[in-house]
Amino acid sequence: MDAQSRGRAENIDPADQWVLNPNTGEYELRLGNSAAQSPVPGPRRPNPRGGDGSAPRRRENPTARREHPTAGESRETGRQRGGEVPPPRSGRRRGGEPEQPQGRRNRRPVKKKGKARKILAWTAGGTAFVVIAVGAAGYLYLKHLEGNVTTTDVGSAAKDGFSKDDAFNILIIGTDKRTGKGNKGYGDANSVGHADTNILLHVSKDRTNATALSIPRDLVVDVPDCRTIQSDGSEKVIPGSRQVRFNESLGQEGRDPGCTMRTVKEVTGITPDHFVMVDFNAVKTLTTAVDGVDVCLDHAVNDKDSHLKLPAGPSKVEGEQALAFVRTRHSWGNQGDLDRIKVQQQFMASLMRKMTSGDTLTDPSKLLDLAEAATKALTVDKGIGKVSTLKDVALEMKKVPPKNISFVTVPVLDNPADGVVHKTVIVNPDAAPPVFDAIRNDVSFTEVKKKKKAAKDAAAARLKGSRSAPSEVRVRVFNGGAQGGSAQSTLQWLQNDKGVLKSENAGNAPEALSRTTLEYAPAQAAQARELAQLMGLPGSALKPGKSVTNAQGLPEMTLTLGKDFKGAGVSLTAPAKAPSVDKSTADKQKCAG
Repeated sequence: MDAQSRGRAENIDPADQWVLNPNTGEYELRLGNSAAQSPVPGPRRPNPRGGDGSAPRRRENPTARREHPTAGESRETGRQRGGEVPPPRSGRRRGGEPEQPQGRRNRRPVKKKGKARKILAWTAGGTAFVVIAVGAAGYLYLKHLEGNVTTTDVGSAAKDGFSKDDAFNILIIGTDKRTGKGNKGYGDANSVGHADTNILLHVSKDRTNATALSIPRDLVVDVPDCRTIQSDGSEKVIPGSRQVRFNESLGQEGRDPGCTMRTVKEVTGITPDHFVMVDFNAVKTLTTAVDGVDVCLDHAVNDKDSHLKLPAGPSKVEGEQALAFVRTRHSWGNQGDLDRIKVQQQFMASLMRKMTSGDTLTDPSKLLDLAEAATKALTVDKGIGKVSTLKDVALEMKKVPPKNISFVTVPVLDNPADGVVHKTVIVNPDAAPPVFDAIRNDVSFTEVKKKKKAAKDAAAARLKGSRSAPSEVRVRVFNGGAQGGSAQSTLQWLQNDKGVLKSENAGNAPEALSRTTLEYAPAQAAQARELAQLMGLPGSALKPGKSVTNAQGLPEMTLTLGKDFKGAGVSLTAPAKAPSVDKSTADKQKCAG
């Protein structure tokens, strides 16, 4: 066998000729630029990666077993990325390259990373870890908060979910239930939890304004029959009560918050979408979480019933003192519930300002305390029972400027049935309906710059122009969510009272609508304006569309009576402005007195 076949030729170090081919896992003889030779004789090397996918064991370079290695022999195995067998390295040896440090012979020399690259690697790795850790922690904390919230299934009394694109009504109920440490000393320790404080919060569709309508607990109302869901999933209908205090709509006879929601609709005509219920502890924990709420008094107070003791002028209250402040009644005005409502409205406005202040929003500790306190304090319906949904509600409310959040109270009169001693009140039949109409029709109690003015102008323009005679109006009437029988009663009213003889009852609409609509073809615009005038429809109710023909092939308009329909002959046109009422706004602080 010649020198080349033995691996020795032209003074080339044999250690540089035997190299590992990563494709085969075998050591091969490399002679200059020639092709790879046969594998080295001996036991066959197993597959470099086993069937289980494990990495191959490292095999020692055959030349490492020579008894007398060359003094400057390289320790590099010749393994290269990319799978090709590298060329001989003997040329580098001739240049007098210093000997590599002793170590493992089959290991590539480790290149030193620059300091900047090391820092970058650590920073990138650290950032990724922090992002993952915060994301995981955030998810876990969100689930933790979700476990804090108590939900009550009130069935159809509440909506299934929450929409960010619509106006919404949330009924806030403060109960007089004496649960929690130190609360049994207040009033009736055995209370089942009546509707002691009630605020219907309406947030406008365009988020320019909101109205918080307080409903007196001593308002005399008719509580309707109420379908409740029991703990075992069964349903129970609790019979209604006539001429009782509003606060009996909750707790009494086993009534749940859904019963209170139905009572609000019965009294005001406004449908609450959801409810949020809090007890005595909520006032204590929320005010403590934000390090107190600023209040102001016209005169010093030392109330033996509520244990409130404060000087005249500004003060800060939290915990027990905050609860005493909102419960105090005998120190304000005529010592009745109506004056206490005004003080509670001022307190709520101050709490809202504190919760949305920079001091709170930029302090992580306060935010966490607030999140814990708020979720533990709330009982809500299933439609907003998730923390993510409650967050959406809060963010939508935050869009409303505090100066446009109005606090008003249901206009009432002393109940004549009480005689000389007035203990209860009744709805003022003249002053209350305009307030209810304004809220129901999304009209602000403050001057606001309305959004989507172009759309409103276009709707108003639909009412301008010539009108047909009533006898020329051809329309079919659908019931699309109005009270049962509305389509027939409207048809009779149109034909008998208004002379719209070319009209027919089309039955129930395919789907329920929140608002009444009148669809018409361009050629029917004059008829649409006449019907809108007769019925008191707003321009937004008119929907230009395609022509629809009846059985005789004649074109007809389509009138769909929505959930806002109030009855035949009752106008649906929203008031241009809200009535003038005694109100306060969330941006200003008033002194209680």
